[in-house]
Amino acid sequence: MSAGRSYDRLFIGGRWVEPRGREELRVVNPANEEPIGRVPEASPEDVLRAIDAARAAFDTGPWGRSTPKERSRLLTRLGERLLARKAELVELNIAEAGAVRSLAESTQTQVGIEHLLHWAERAATFPWVEPLPPIEGPQLGQGAILKEPVGVVAAITPFNYPFYLNLWKLGPALAMGNSVVLKPSPFTPLEAFFIAEVAEEVELPPGVLNVVTGDEEAGRELTSNPRVDMVSFTGSDGVGRRIMGQAADTLKRLVLELGGKSPNIVFADTDLDRVAPAVAAAYIRHSGQGCGNPTRILVEEKVHDALVERICAFLAGVRVGDPADPSVAMGPLIRESQRQRVERYVRSGLADGAEVAFGGGRPAHLPNGYFVEPTLLVSVANSMSVAQDEIFGPVACVIPFRDDDDAVRLANETRYGLCGNVWSGDPLRAFAVAKRLRCGMVNVNGGARMSVHGTFGGYKQSGLGVEQGDHGLHEFVQLKTIYWPIGRG
Repeated sequence: MSAGRSYDRLFIGGRWVEPRGREELRVVNPANEEPIGRVPEASPEDVLRAIDAARAAFDTGPWGRSTPKERSRLLTRLGERLLARKAELVELNIAEAGAVRSLAESTQTQVGIEHLLHWAERAATFPWVEPLPPIEGPQLGQGAILKEPVGVVAAITPFNYPFYLNLWKLGPALAMGNSVVLKPSPFTPLEAFFIAEVAEEVELPPGVLNVVTGDEEAGRELTSNPRVDMVSFTGSDGVGRRIMGQAADTLKRLVLELGGKSPNIVFADTDLDRVAPAVAAAYIRHSGQGCGNPTRILVEEKVHDALVERICAFLAGVRVGDPADPSVAMGPLIRESQRQRVERYVRSGLADGAEVAFGGGRPAHLPNGYFVEPTLLVSVANSMSVAQDEIFGPVACVIPFRDDDDAVRLANETRYGLCGNVWSGDPLRAFAVAKRLRCGMVNVNGGARMSVHGTFGGYKQSGLGVEQGDHGLHEFVQLKTIYWPIGRG
């Protein structure tokens, strides 16, 4: 089975159409730097065509008049067809995103499909109308809150979890009756085009889903065009700020899932032999390319050295290499530019006084591909750039703390607030600390698998709005209240 695939057309208005631009995006496998496919690069004119198609699908097409049950049936077919082709998706994700096989089979594909099927089912049972209590006054009245689609949604996704995050945006948006223009990362466009293939197979109505590519100019058209009602974006806080500015003139609704510098708080009363491998595995997951990866390890002073020793022992056993090999635990970064960014941060940390406890360079046995070693820095102050900036690589900083208050202070001293982690032998203590963390999600003693019913979103500069659960679905609807009298009007 070939992992690569190529497309010479864009998916607009339910059809594969010739791009107006002449440029193309070449997709490479980050593990070996070999080309695996290509897609056309959409011009601003192509993006306008996609917006037109999405607008027509919502305003005058069957999608805008469809019932929740009709949408549920179509989205269920989409999810089931994607599930039937999961083996292809796994291979494509490994080749395109560089995910190790175990991650490609689980979060990158399976979990995304499961969530899509949940949203498909929820479309049919969602409380679209909420009756108000009787209204008393000179005359009795009644009322109801109606939940209606927002309209045209621009979904802009990053390279780290391409298939998963594409569905994370498409599922809720379509379930709630919106039409979508999807713009994936130029590094990982193939999985978005794969979804378009399947959408065509299940006969999703024309214009409901449109897939375009493009550079910053194409993205700016999506975020500023007055015919786009909402932008759902996952990416860096820097790009998120630019999107806010571009969307300001038309006051678009925004859902922004941005960066993170998540803390992992380890108290002395926990089992270090059990905790250290979990702490290390969490920050090198997908080579550190995750907004929620806990890359600040805050450890109680009295067990600092013991924890560092155990983390280094675990990292020494981590096999780095070809993510297609099931025995490999950590694959490459997405591109050379990202590897150079990680290396700059390591050099910056050393210049500021940090020390390397493990890693810090490139694996000597991997001359090709965008690999770096899992890296652990110690002697780090919480004010250093390596402790404050989202590096987006397998680099963690170990910072000691004195007591609970000091741990909470250090954890919250960041511009981000996405995720947090707490480890303690006393569950009540861990829960009390978790409540004090200024972030949108906290795992206590390892947490549990992320629930489709939960919420995912950040405090501070980690974003606006939430995804998942009914709270995430509500981001994609408008509320309208209608009143009427009881009896004669």
